[in-house]
Amino acid sequence: MGAEGSVWRVVGRGGTVGEITVDGSGDFPWLGGRFTPGPAHDAVKPLFERELALLERIDEDPEAWEAARAEIERAVDLVSPQGPVAEFLLHVDGDRAWFRWSDEPFSSG
Repeated sequence: MGAEGSVWRVVGRGGTVGEITVDGSGDFPWLGGRFTPGPAHDAVKPLFERELALLERIDEDPEAWEAARAEIERAVDLVSPQGPVAEFLLHVDGDRAWFRWSDEPFSSG
């Protein structure tokens, strides 16, 4: 999973938030690619913008970033070409997205 050219979907309660076409721009274990917004993108766009702003200063307030990340995870699902993944970290910045994922929940330790 995750090969260059594969299309991953970001799905929210309102439908398709967008699609990520993997282009090899990620740095393992991250995958990166072109993000194409879908009809439900506008509803969650502020969540992605807030998460990125907090990521820029994560050392100052890691709890705020973690809360923003968790909000994204509650609002959307990441769907691989084979189906939904159990857990993910996702960043969307304009027409670019990068993410990591797992078929099992991430360890909390």
